[in-house]
Amino acid sequence: MDTEGVVSSSSHTQTAQVKYVQELAISGEEPPLKYIQKDIVNVRRNQVTTDDSLSLPIIDISRLTANASIEEKEEEMEKLKSALKSWGMFQAIGHAIPHNLLDDMYNVSKQFFDLPVEEKQRYASPKDDAFSDIHGFGCDSILANTDDDQVFDWYDYLNLLIEPAEERKLRYWPGDDSPLNFRKTLNEYSDQARSLSEVILKAMAKSLGLKENDLVNQLGDRQIVHTQINFYPPCSRPDLVYGIRPHTDAGAITVLLQDPEVEGLQVHIDDQWVSVPCMPGALVVNIGDQLQIITNGIFKSPLHRAMTNAERTRISLAMFYAPHTDGEIEPVAALIDESNPRKYRNVKVKDFLEAFDQNYLQGKRVYDWASV
Repeated sequence: MDTEGVVSSSSHTQTAQVKYVQELAISGEEPPLKYIQKDIVNVRRNQVTTDDSLSLPIIDISRLTANASIEEKEEEMEKLKSALKSWGMFQAIGHAIPHNLLDDMYNVSKQFFDLPVEEKQRYASPKDDAFSDIHGFGCDSILANTDDDQVFDWYDYLNLLIEPAEERKLRYWPGDDSPLNFRKTLNEYSDQARSLSEVILKAMAKSLGLKENDLVNQLGDRQIVHTQINFYPPCSRPDLVYGIRPHTDAGAITVLLQDPEVEGLQVHIDDQWVSVPCMPGALVVNIGDQLQIITNGIFKSPLHRAMTNAERTRISLAMFYAPHTDGEIEPVAALIDESNPRKYRNVKVKDFLEAFDQNYLQGKRVYDWASV
């Protein structure tokens, strides 16, 4: 689900009595043992850096469009290429999505999670739903296999398939009456975010010396686009519990609408964790494992995590873009040469997601599985 969401699992079964994280937070009790990370002490020793030179790159999308001068485009494409080779993530400004639409999307998301649990359960994720195909309202424990030692993350989610439109399962979509205009707002925002993702993918391709549509075409005509709205309530033990554990995203590209006030997203670079600041009006963009494969490892899928805090609720909304599960991915031939030999084999997307799931639960990356 992933920048903050993760994607994938076929063997996870809903427990008999689901306890949503929001309910646990309201009770004020200590987090159950199933939420306590076994490696949290070692992770916390690697504190967030205070090195001011390590700050997430900022890319002005308006300088990548047809209205920009040739010099502006070239300069911004070089910044984009550098950001994705080193960080795999950046803050996008100048993206032309109206600020009031970003505010509306955040507000209807908040209104949904403000509903009583009984109301939200009308849209609950079903039992035995595959993690790569999850829909609706849920929490980490819903996808847990009671036979393993999986530790849960401290968040509830609303996961909805946007595209292909004919594959939407609208029974999991809140109606436009509660919250008011939810579907209308999400449809409008997803259209705008989809256009933004294509602008960025085209700029990525040109920065690599490829034709403008080469990366867009790699995702195919029937892209999988889904959104995951993550709700992180306060946690009494933020020193022991993750919002979402360190992970990479499985897909091609992720566009994240952050909480405008509450930080929590961190990205790993140079053996350090760097906090991603809240920038109202900006969107966080990162690439996923599939695009790392498609670019033959030139662009890096970043390790990132969501942290908890003891005082404030945090909400984020991720839009994930990926090839359809019936497709295949492989490195672009033009990016393979003597200086950058082929690193990954041709893989079926469905097989990739199954491998991603297994590696994710073990805290591993999927690159070894896909390597030549």
